[in-house]
Amino acid sequence: MNGNDVRTKGTASTGTRLADTARTGAMSWTRGLFTRARDRLSGGLPRDDAGMTTSEYAMGTIAACAFAAALYQVITSDTVSTALESIIGKALDAQF
Repeated sequence: MNGNDVRTKGTASTGTRLADTARTGAMSWTRGLFTRARDRLSGGLPRDDAGMTTSEYAMGTIAACAFAAALYQVITSDTVSTALESIIGKALDAQF
């Protein structure tokens, strides 16, 4: 057996591996605890909350409807209707 072999004999190396695993788990838990505390104290959202809330969806929907209404008003105005009729008329009267 060499030093790179995963299957090591003896309780000392097994105990060391278990201690390393326990220490890594405790460090991970502690890091997560401090991250959550920092996020709460800073007033920010937790890092795993990546989506929009219901109110943000509602505001987005209202904004989209307002934009669609504005576009409808522009398209149905006399100026744009006349310009579109002119463009379509010239396209239909074109010589091939």
